[in-house]
Amino acid sequence: MNILLNNSTEILLSLFLAITFVQSGLDKLFDWGGNLSWLKGHFENTPLKNMVPLLLGIVLALEVVAGILCAIGIVQLARNGETELGFYGAILSCVVLLMLLFGQRVAKDYDGARTIVIYFVPAILLVYLLQG
Repeated sequence: MNILLNNSTEILLSLFLAITFVQSGLDKLFDWGGNLSWLKGHFENTPLKNMVPLLLGIVLALEVVAGILCAIGIVQLARNGETELGFYGAILSCVVLLMLLFGQRVAKDYDGARTIVIYFVPAILLVYLLQG
């Protein structure tokens, strides 16, 4: 029980990222057509316009992996106090968010880019808390 109490911030942040990325990835998977259609319109006037299906697949895969690593990291932390998988999940979460931020900036969707920063702050905080 001490591990849970002493690492409650790390666990809660990991849970936040696990929920965020697993849900986002599943949404992309189960509504591929809707997401693809919207994103094609979103990027139609950008250099990324012909790469939308590939990029959507990459983001989907990385989101799911990041979310699963964060979830496994919670279990690992609760069982034996180790943080390795949660740390990797937090780093991958940051990478995914930076990819999304890049896309929003390229599309000149500055409100969308601003929203991504809201997710980046807890992700980078978790990287900081889990390192070393």
